[in-house]
Amino acid sequence: MAKSDYFIGEALIGEGADLAHIDLIIGSKDGPVGISFANALSSPSMGHGGLLACIRPNLLSKPVSLVIPKVTVSKMEEANKIFGPAQAAVAKAIADAVEENLIPMNKLDEWLLIVSVFIHPDAKDYRKIYQYNYGATKLAIQRALKNYPPIEKIFYDKDRAKHPVAGLRVPRLWRPPYIQVALDHPELSHQIKVVQDLPKSDRILIEIGTPFLKKYGVEAIKQIREIAKDKFIVADLKTLDVGKLEVDFAFDATADAVVASGLASSSSLDKFLLEANRLGIYGFVDTMEVDDPVGKLSQLKQTPDVVILHRAIDVEQGSGAQSPDSAQRARWGAIPKIKELFKNQKLASGRDRVLVAVAGGIEPETAKYAIDMGADILIVGRFITSSKDIKNAMRRFLNILPGYSDIDLKRIHTEDDDNAVKKPSWD
Repeated sequence: MAKSDYFIGEALIGEGADLAHIDLIIGSKDGPVGISFANALSSPSMGHGGLLACIRPNLLSKPVSLVIPKVTVSKMEEANKIFGPAQAAVAKAIADAVEENLIPMNKLDEWLLIVSVFIHPDAKDYRKIYQYNYGATKLAIQRALKNYPPIEKIFYDKDRAKHPVAGLRVPRLWRPPYIQVALDHPELSHQIKVVQDLPKSDRILIEIGTPFLKKYGVEAIKQIREIAKDKFIVADLKTLDVGKLEVDFAFDATADAVVASGLASSSSLDKFLLEANRLGIYGFVDTMEVDDPVGKLSQLKQTPDVVILHRAIDVEQGSGAQSPDSAQRARWGAIPKIKELFKNQKLASGRDRVLVAVAGGIEPETAKYAIDMGADILIVGRFITSSKDIKNAMRRFLNILPGYSDIDLKRIHTEDDDNAVKKPSWD
């Protein structure tokens, strides 16, 4: 049996109540599209009855197409928008798509279209309703027939995009290196001021430090979230046992990532990481005081999202004969070894599955060395949080990072469907 054609397209055009959002299916009459078409036309549901796309009364478009309203039609005023400008726009867009060779002439009698149309109850301007639905239908057809979007574009946009209806952007770690500000001072008012004084940048992560968490509990996460709604927030739990429970607490408080101590048993770390993965947040493993970080990571069944190479504050202050810089550099020698350990787990996009963070007395002078060694996240505390000029202190780190360091303007864009993102260099 010959394979039936099946294409799916989507497009949103316009603004305000008159905007158009089109979802459509194009396919063969003798395939699943044909069956769905017949069922929708012969057995309409209340308020969502389908109507054939007509250029004018008694003149169907070809391929024959069915228009189905997404929003329940409950009164004649709403029905008129569907039977008037929306129906005409869809039919005309299909006819023009045929004339412009988007839809092959030899498929006119083989294919059917099912076009799902969104008309807001408050839409009033018939010309805009027509224009937006015409443009959206034609664009959705183009996208369907060229199998848009390519997976490279999805990888490129998925973590930088902001959904207009959801009204929020949940940050992900897609463009390292980052600066992670450790809020360790156990005083809420101080930390609120620090966060408020930080410059606007997509490269800044916020860590709710362990002393801060111990004093205020997970409420500290909620308090910081109130003033940093779109920020990536890390809860430094330093979990040693009962990881699942602590992950759940931090998740409910809106943390984007949780940190377990690498000193925990492999079993506890696996449970911790599994729960973080199940909830869709990042699982960090902090290897502070772990003599052999690579050996400990090799024992895990679950893969951490971030490994922290951490030199403790007490150790840093009591380093004795060894200089803090040389101790840092010795610790950071494990960065390439950790990268090597997980080299076979790269993401399909080509990016690293496991990121490496470094912490412990980092200053601008040593930060560049960490980045050169391959660090993805620089965890900085007192240099920023105790500074009299927090914004300038942070700028000194941001200026070290490769690439642009402020707001990613590319996430605020119009959809152009160009071919610019084919083999991106995952900046």
